[in-house]
Amino acid sequence: MHPRCLIIFIKEGSQIKLIFPEREVEVKDVSEAKKELKKGRALSLRVNGELKDLASIGEFISEASVEVITFDSKEGKEVYRHSTSHIMAHAVKELFPQAKLAIGPATDDGFYYDFDIDRPLSSEDLETIEKKMQEIIKKNNPFLRKTMSKAEAIEFFKERGEDYKVELLEEIEDDTVSIYEEGGFVDLCRGPHLPSTGMVSAFKLLNVSGAYWRGDEKRKMLQRIYGTAFTDKKDLKKYLEFLEEVKKRDHRRLGKELDLFSMNDEIGTGLILWHPNGALIRKIIEDFWRDEHLKADYQILFTPHIAKLNLWEKSGHWDFYRENMYSPMEIEGIPYEIKPMNCPFHIAVYKSSLRSYRELPIRYAELGTVYRYERSGTLHGLLRVRGFTQDDAHIFLREDQIEDEVQKVLDFTLFMLKTFGFESYDIFLSTRPEKYVGTEENWQRATAALELALKNKALPYDVDPEGGVFYGPKIDIKVKDSLGRPWQCSTIQVDFNIPERFDITYRGADGKEHRPIMIHRALMGSLERFFGVLIEHYAGAFPLWLAPVQVSVLTIAERHSDYALQTVNQLKEHGIRAIANLDNEKVGYKIREATIRKIPYLVIIGDREVEEKRITVRKRTGENIGPFTVEEFIGILKEQIQLRR
Repeated sequence: MHPRCLIIFIKEGSQIKLIFPEREVEVKDVSEAKKELKKGRALSLRVNGELKDLASIGEFISEASVEVITFDSKEGKEVYRHSTSHIMAHAVKELFPQAKLAIGPATDDGFYYDFDIDRPLSSEDLETIEKKMQEIIKKNNPFLRKTMSKAEAIEFFKERGEDYKVELLEEIEDDTVSIYEEGGFVDLCRGPHLPSTGMVSAFKLLNVSGAYWRGDEKRKMLQRIYGTAFTDKKDLKKYLEFLEEVKKRDHRRLGKELDLFSMNDEIGTGLILWHPNGALIRKIIEDFWRDEHLKADYQILFTPHIAKLNLWEKSGHWDFYRENMYSPMEIEGIPYEIKPMNCPFHIAVYKSSLRSYRELPIRYAELGTVYRYERSGTLHGLLRVRGFTQDDAHIFLREDQIEDEVQKVLDFTLFMLKTFGFESYDIFLSTRPEKYVGTEENWQRATAALELALKNKALPYDVDPEGGVFYGPKIDIKVKDSLGRPWQCSTIQVDFNIPERFDITYRGADGKEHRPIMIHRALMGSLERFFGVLIEHYAGAFPLWLAPVQVSVLTIAERHSDYALQTVNQLKEHGIRAIANLDNEKVGYKIREATIRKIPYLVIIGDREVEEKRITVRKRTGENIGPFTVEEFIGILKEQIQLRR
């Protein structure tokens, strides 16, 4: 329980006892209890695990134990921001009476609401909506919950022309539903909500964008207004400053400015073109990845991009993953499918020879490009694409080797993440989903093996119920970037099921055939997504070992060109990625240009440098270091590169 949450005990009769973290209060009736709860910043209640409106406190009698939800908790933020979303919808309906309401949930950092409006909304419209929201907040309208039958609700919203609400209602299985009303505005909602609109003290509408209804590009494009809300204006200001920093680090903007990658509508959405600078960084990452895998006794594979459809039927992907796969193509009358995963190919390599228990574990690794159907509304730069390269690996092993191997994979994963500058992360153990293959016994054994490995490594983790993939439980590792944002990258999955589907075996010490276990794992997730995270983590200012250009040699005048070119050649001979800027421009301009390109080191060549056969070095941060001989500078660079800094 969060330390700022409260516990309420309502005793027999009228006596009510409120237990706060720092004090206890006894009150005579519900109205006094509500006043005390307001002092304690209560937003809603949790009764027997179910969230309720604060106004419903009077419904609980006879020693009911109730947890009070404040903004400090995840649920409190959701209640607060979802209520603000309703206030925004109220404001939009007053300003645009013909607007139709879709959905308006809270998010991790704020809220949004989708509207069907007959004209595009502008930033000026958002300002107008904010002013109207302030008016509604000032009125301090109570949020009133009402229940009605599903049929009544459908008729109610039909009369108001709210087609999207009617569609949602028709899919609800319950016979009764709840609606919330404040100040004459009515919306379909499970709740809970704040006691009144006046409790919202700090909010901001951020932007408006297009969003397909139900995320389906075949449905109508709606307008989605994003916003955020806090209980303290200082916290709101801090968050808005954070958003400004996020904008500066947006990998799509930096990708264009630094000439790293692009996308082209003629080629297709969600497909990435790696430009020379980005491709060079990718090569560095791939070379490091392969070298470290060879050191860790992995064998490198390359596999095709397509395979017969029946392979994916056998693996279970066609039944459990079809919505993320593309339509099959026909080759000589046989249906083929572009691959969404690499695992069936690695299994085929394993089955190409008879295997002995002495060989296990066998570790296959591949930077394999896969293709998955993502709805156009979900695509986002490098972070959500349709074609991407997984840093994939599959380990075939005996059941008695699972614990040790998972610990090795965890060590390998954390080493890889740390090398790229990620020191902080969250770990989740994801358990059996609703739809799965295999036996419950195998799922329990696989989950227990993952959990034991985490405990043996003393790694803190949370359980993600039903978060596993259809063939097995998994460990997910979310790295935190320099702004503290979590990113899903690494995953480790134990699989008892696919080996059975493909009937793979090994010859045991007893001379009999046994079934191996498979571990699916990815350390970075995908190169595209990982690169996008790297760009934002470093704000495009990559560490020296990753920077596409490590040194830019700048001349003050044309007469310094020969020494500048000589310096560049010396750097290149030692594997340093260096360029020369000999343009007839002022050196200040050249420095600004190189700084914008985020080149780690700038070498300035003038009369003194030529005369003394030395160089003046400037970091991209503006710090001047040196002077050095070229040989001394090369030594400094090589040491940093070797340490991957």
